[in-house]
Amino acid sequence: TGTFSHVLQAAACTATHQLYAHHALVHLMAFSITIRRSPHTTQPITAQLHSAFVPESQDLQLSQGPDFQGAHYIHGRTLVPEVEGGPCPTVHMLWTPVPPTLTLPAGQQEQCWQFLVAVAESEEEVKRSYSQGLALSATGALHSSHLQAWARLWQGCSVELDGPLPLRQALRGCLYYLLSSLPPQGSSGFPFHGISPGGLSNGSQGEDYWGHIFWDQETWMLPSLLLLYPEAARAMLQENKSSGLSCLRAVSSWQGAKFPWESAATGREVCPEEIYGAQEIHISGDVVLAFEQYYYSTQDQELFREAGGWELVSAVAQYWCSRMVWSEQEQSYHIRGVMPPDEYHPRVDNSVYTNAVAQRSLNFAADLAGDLLVPVPEEWGEHARKVKVPLDEERKYHPEYDGYSPGELVKQADAVLLGYPLMHPMSPEVRRNDLELYEAATDPGGPAMTWSMFAVGWLELKEVQRAQSQLNKCFSNITEPFKIWVENSDGTGAVNFLTGMGGFLQALLFGCTGFR
Repeated sequence: TGTFSHVLQAAACTATHQLYAHHALVHLMAFSITIRRSPHTTQPITAQLHSAFVPESQDLQLSQGPDFQGAHYIHGRTLVPEVEGGPCPTVHMLWTPVPPTLTLPAGQQEQCWQFLVAVAESEEEVKRSYSQGLALSATGALHSSHLQAWARLWQGCSVELDGPLPLRQALRGCLYYLLSSLPPQGSSGFPFHGISPGGLSNGSQGEDYWGHIFWDQETWMLPSLLLLYPEAARAMLQENKSSGLSCLRAVSSWQGAKFPWESAATGREVCPEEIYGAQEIHISGDVVLAFEQYYYSTQDQELFREAGGWELVSAVAQYWCSRMVWSEQEQSYHIRGVMPPDEYHPRVDNSVYTNAVAQRSLNFAADLAGDLLVPVPEEWGEHARKVKVPLDEERKYHPEYDGYSPGELVKQADAVLLGYPLMHPMSPEVRRNDLELYEAATDPGGPAMTWSMFAVGWLELKEVQRAQSQLNKCFSNITEPFKIWVENSDGTGAVNFLTGMGGFLQALLFGCTGFR
């Protein structure tokens, strides 16, 4: 229900503290304190409250405004723009003052006190949201309207699983946290820029990926949401990608458009370390793959005809063609100097995943052009046919990149992604060999989503026990009691790791069903 409740029991009373971010009123948070008298007590009951909140921030320039309907008001803007010369977003906040004490009068059985916080980009919006919250609170409908909004969402997005309780709880928890990170349906104008690996930006500087958007969204989170909630998948694609196409063209030294490894509100590259933005170019193919999955799942041509989707797909196709170089010796196109998903190996040539996802981007661009009746250059098809996708014909497996030595340590799922989600053509023998070799070579302390992809692969080959073994590894990343995921099984990395949840959901929704 998206509600956190904390119950304190004493001899004289029971006190319940309830907190929630309202699912329908997207700018509103609420908390309440309810004191209920125990039997045989009649005296006044006083609870002391302690609030650590102060209206100050090292990131914001804030000014105090006049109170509004009993709420305190501050407003301001960020001190530093996302990119040099860019805008400094504004913030407006209203909150109900928290008194030092609350008293349940003598003879009264129960009382509930409501406190609201509204945060928005404009004074008009923050006041409207706060007023809506007050009106619902006055009729006793504030929390129930929140519950109703969640109930409507669960009606279309829930998954029923016949299995042990821990598995069902993990499934429900993953869905809840991902759905919590999305704007509700109908919330037009809400500033949504995508989902970061750890959700909302939090922690100290440099922690939890700064709230930036990576391939984690398109590759790991989106597929399951697309299956259950295609409107949200479209929002993830359209809001975070299509709007930034013009600046993507401008900053790329290649033709077409190259997506940033890390993006935020502007769509520009905001990765704090240059090597990743320069070399992890598979992100452009990851984005197009997400658009492809959306198109084949929904047949929604409006996104491509009128909302910038075709411009994006075609620009990435142009980029891949310009990024490839012809090898006379091998009679194939190469992509050189990249970092694959396995970030232990920078500046390699012909990353098998990067080249395969580039090939898929080009094939989809040509197929989509046919549906839209748009002419495209012949070089798109030629580059797709002739790009090198490394395959060791003798050992019958896919080397991760040119020069990879079997058994060399790998950070995370990489070459095994050719089978799923790329569905690159290969024999069952090659698929099995990829799984065998890279399962043994993958760092056991790697990120959580890795084992889900091995589970999907083993399920393809009807190796249920081996798939179960890989899926069980995911539970090392789940912390109790609220099913919070950590990036790495030793507790390090991003918290709450939505990327790992997305991989886990795919193992169940795509691995167990075989759906593609």
